[in-house]
Amino acid sequence: MEIRAGFEITLDCPQPTPMVLLLSLHPSRQPDLLGEQRLGLDPPVPVREFRDGFGNAAHRLVAPAGRITFRSEVRVRDSGAPDPVLPDAAQHPVEDLPDDTLPFLHGSRYCDTDRMSNLAWGMFGNTPPGWARVQAICDHAHRRIAFNYDQADATRSAGEAQEMGCGVCRDYAHLAITLCRCMNIPARYCTGYLGDIGVPPAPYPMDFSAWFEAYLGGAWHSFDARHNRPRIGRILMARGRDAADTAMVTSFGAHSLAGFRVETEEVR
Repeated sequence: MEIRAGFEITLDCPQPTPMVLLLSLHPSRQPDLLGEQRLGLDPPVPVREFRDGFGNAAHRLVAPAGRITFRSEVRVRDSGAPDPVLPDAAQHPVEDLPDDTLPFLHGSRYCDTDRMSNLAWGMFGNTPPGWARVQAICDHAHRRIAFNYDQADATRSAGEAQEMGCGVCRDYAHLAITLCRCMNIPARYCTGYLGDIGVPPAPYPMDFSAWFEAYLGGAWHSFDARHNRPRIGRILMARGRDAADTAMVTSFGAHSLAGFRVETEEVR
């Protein structure tokens, strides 16, 4: 399968503003690129690429005062297979977990494990450990949160999403990640492209998507509490502890959004 994906984001800056961008494919997906991946800037400004602390492909720049547009389009080879489901994948005792998974057991900006531990153990303490437990957590987040773009809130924590019962894909991911961590299952936040491949088109404009990965059976596996079903064609851009680590644009100064477009489609 070949997937075309791209974006155009336009910002207005009242003054020169340093920025960090996470708008490239994750290095793990770069071998699947068909052709080159280029980040276009209008007006052109110097950009430096680096790898952040989570291994994401990042860019640094100083946006000039006025309007700036970021755009890119890529074509990616994909297996066309839905997310794998491995019901026998086991949960590891904490003492047996690899060292690099431990940060994904801790609370973070949007994953308030300290507030949700008692709830998590009360709801999932008797579920079978492993894949079935993570799926039970996804089932809960999927039922608990009603998807509503009008209720999006960039400051909402997992505990607040649990209480309010509404949000967008990041809220589903934060809630499921937090509950997994409370149950001693490493979980990390993912963001990228997810087109309407193999499913009916969504009734709203396309956006970047959020899902999560849980560490079971010696490997990281994708879960999606919002859609709560295996999906085709995920294209990873960034991973981190939560949305604070994976923002597409981090601005060190004021700016306003003047335009936003994301596209993802199967082309063959």
